[in-house]
Amino acid sequence: MPIRRHPFVLTSAAAAVALAVPALAQTDFGKVRVKSTELAPGVHVLEGAGGNVGVSAGEDGLILIDDQYAPLTDKILFAVRQFSDQPIRFVINTHFHGDHTGGNEHLGGQGAWIVAHDNVRTRMSAEQFSRLFNRKTPPGPEGGWPVVTFSDNMNFHLNGHEIHVFHVENAHTDGDAIVHFRNRNVIHMGDCFWNGNYPLIDVGSGGSIRGLIRAADAVLLLADGATRIVPGHGAVGGREELRAYRDMLVEVESRIQPLVTAGQTVDEIARAKPLADLDAKWGGGSFMTPERFLQAVVDDLAP
Repeated sequence: MPIRRHPFVLTSAAAAVALAVPALAQTDFGKVRVKSTELAPGVHVLEGAGGNVGVSAGEDGLILIDDQYAPLTDKILFAVRQFSDQPIRFVINTHFHGDHTGGNEHLGGQGAWIVAHDNVRTRMSAEQFSRLFNRKTPPGPEGGWPVVTFSDNMNFHLNGHEIHVFHVENAHTDGDAIVHFRNRNVIHMGDCFWNGNYPLIDVGSGGSIRGLIRAADAVLLLADGATRIVPGHGAVGGREELRAYRDMLVEVESRIQPLVTAGQTVDEIARAKPLADLDAKWGGGSFMTPERFLQAVVDDLAP
């Protein structure tokens, strides 16, 4: 199946940005460079703007895990063509946010099958409201909706890779998928893992801090000291980095839950600075500031 080049249309790019995380949507896409790294034989990660992209490459064709923003699709395809000339057969979305699904419409138009959890299609096909940012976003373009969905798990057997895709409930959102390359010891966690930074907990879309902890625990059971773990944002890590992230989330919950249970407001909690030491290590991201993270945690843990 040859790759067919289609021009971008304004509606596709606009819809992708509308669904994307607001701060990241301000990226100057013309200046973005997409970097490719091989993590294991035939398994690559692409880093650009938005969520990290995983790739399964081989004679059976390509599988992409997420596809960043719509305006970056040509750059992603160029990066992929440096190590494979095979067609893109599947795109697996780890969740519905536009910095991970913006290229769906373009790649789907070229013949790729879009695959995701049931709730991803539900959310992409309807207007969404972000509690954290107090904003509405319209449905995504229909050509970018998943055409194959699953409720629990599914498997791909291509390129000699045993790829297990499984759902984790109410973690970053209510439609998260984790992708495990079983015989390559690589795991793509999407936004269930932000390496080195506080994560976005999309409470309005079913996300929760306890779900993120459960997702981390599930992957820690699968990982060993040599496992390469791809986060949604940040550098590729391993078991040690994921363990540190998980322990941070547990500590945050243990400090904030009693304050919320006692009836304190987010402003009262913020003034007490219960996360000051953690903020210094985990709050350095330009998007998920300590203030935004605390707001999301309080929203989540409130009765």
